[in-house]
Amino acid sequence: MKVGLIVEGHGEVRSLPILLRRILRELDPQHHCSILNAHRVSRGLLVKEEGLRPAVELMARKVGPEGRILLLLDADDDLPCQLGPSLLAQARGYRPDRDISVVIATREYEAWFLTAAESLRGRRGLPLDLAPPLHPEGIRDAKKWLGQRKADGYSETVDQPALTGLFDLTAARRSDSFDKLFREVGRLFGLPVPPR
Repeated sequence: MKVGLIVEGHGEVRSLPILLRRILRELDPQHHCSILNAHRVSRGLLVKEEGLRPAVELMARKVGPEGRILLLLDADDDLPCQLGPSLLAQARGYRPDRDISVVIATREYEAWFLTAAESLRGRRGLPLDLAPPLHPEGIRDAKKWLGQRKADGYSETVDQPALTGLFDLTAARRSDSFDKLFREVGRLFGLPVPPR
């Protein structure tokens, strides 16, 4: 079985395949699937038909009839509970013959790192006493928050994939949007997901 990924950010191109493999290993260490290279479309296009439709069509062809498609983007200032269902309805309208999931990270992907900040203490230049902010998904610029605490700043294309391989998945499930991703991966592959 193949899974195609559609993302908006440069960092997610490398990060989401890592994260998907980690979640699948946690849900079922014996599960095997082919994770295709992520297809990046700018957010400005991805939230419009002229960007979403070709991306979904491309991934539908690549994954084949039994494949899965996962679309991940940052909410920024949009409400995930509105943006996600809207994009999902459109994507499924374009390709009702494919199993598609849409996950919207509240604010941004890096908010998941903030939620699980304790697990990143002393890693990749982060301080040994790193603690999550009170409302990690309320931080408007999680990249900046990380960069202010990292000795050499934060680089989305370098640090995001590295931190994706390190942060504690269980702790990150305190984030509603990360828990949604976890549950959607389980649903896409027919795997049971333990409660958080």
